[in-house]
Amino acid sequence: MKTVFTVTELTGAIKDLLESGFGVIWVTGEISNLRRPASGHVYFTLKDKDSQIRAVAFKSAKGRIGFDLEDGMKIVCRGKLNIYPARGEYQLIIEAAEPKGLGALQMAFEQLKERLEKEGLFDPSHKRDIPFLPGKIGIVTSPSGAAIRDILNITGRRFPSVDIIIAPAVVQGVEAPMEICDAISDLNSIGVDVIIVTRGGGSIEDLFCFNDERVARAIYSSKNPVISAVGHEIDFTIADFVADLRAPTPSAAAELVVPDRKDLIERTRRLKSRLVNACGVFLRESENRLDFLVKGLRDPRGRISDLRMGLDDWHIRLSGGMRRVLEMRENRFLSARRMLIRLTPGTRIRELRRGVENLKKEIDARTRFYINNLKGILQKDMSILDNLSPLSVLKRGFGIVRLSDGTIIRDVAMIAVDDSVDVKISSGSFKARVIKISQEQENGREKI
Repeated sequence: MKTVFTVTELTGAIKDLLESGFGVIWVTGEISNLRRPASGHVYFTLKDKDSQIRAVAFKSAKGRIGFDLEDGMKIVCRGKLNIYPARGEYQLIIEAAEPKGLGALQMAFEQLKERLEKEGLFDPSHKRDIPFLPGKIGIVTSPSGAAIRDILNITGRRFPSVDIIIAPAVVQGVEAPMEICDAISDLNSIGVDVIIVTRGGGSIEDLFCFNDERVARAIYSSKNPVISAVGHEIDFTIADFVADLRAPTPSAAAELVVPDRKDLIERTRRLKSRLVNACGVFLRESENRLDFLVKGLRDPRGRISDLRMGLDDWHIRLSGGMRRVLEMRENRFLSARRMLIRLTPGTRIRELRRGVENLKKEIDARTRFYINNLKGILQKDMSILDNLSPLSVLKRGFGIVRLSDGTIIRDVAMIAVDDSVDVKISSGSFKARVIKISQEQENGREKI
């Protein structure tokens, strides 16, 4: 008797035959027509030169695949044949896959690196400087690993007074990314100067938690600078690219994060020696300049004495000149008187009057000339005296500063902050209190 199948019965029989006949299989091919609906599943066609087969990777298999499937990618996948009864089509349900010719972890690394780089997480402008001498260092690592022992040993030797806060985290396996993120968040909330994310060397699988996108974003969002020190010098992770500074090893991170205390002490000693020598040279040069200025500055009392003697000399000369003029006029007067006796009284009187008036005018003119000449000389000398006077210096905006006991302050070393001083200026004087001391140096620089 002929057996008649319904479509559903035939499809079910074929489904059972395929699934039981092939089981788990490995297939290689190129991805095309890839679709990602909102469900999170991935549908695509797997093809080679002559044939093609529909394939699906359900959302639950994403963690086992470990990288993003893309059109044109050649893969080797593991799965089972299946028939979709609604369409009567067979398809390959993929359970795991890896890129052909490149490991899945390496493919995932390259894809994530490219995506984060486009987002700007590796941008140098975002990277912050590591503090020269941090007071508090946070370390994200396994508390039982060799990395923390190396860091504690080196920081203790280089700068033993620095505070170390360890935020313990698993640094390998599925749980590691979340624990690393939580540890970074905890250190940010505590408040540290810099964070070191580290672990020792290992395989690419061991280090892959540092290639996790969540860890990369936690480092990028950290309020404090982050140093990545993962594996050996040849190992690179996504954390290295996002961090503010990459250290090739945990030991190198310890050397980068704190300076050597002995080197700082020696450097400070050298700088102190240079400063003392520079101050000595400056003081000696200042003393030499002061001596030169003192030698070039004449004592105003000597100049005043010279001017006084000059004034006395002019007075003597003027008095002698006046006596000679009066004697000459007296002689002329006597001569005129004798002539008057010989002339008639009226004529003689008129001539004598004219002579007297002329003599008077001449005496007045010569007297005014000598007096004006002496006044000019006197004003010139007084101007010189005024320029040499300390009061004239005060009128140009200078002041004389004294201590409370009257001692004139010639050097800032004679006073201290909060000292009370008396300041004399041209129009009066006032008291002041020292709030800051500055010492002028060469080239306009100031020492405080």
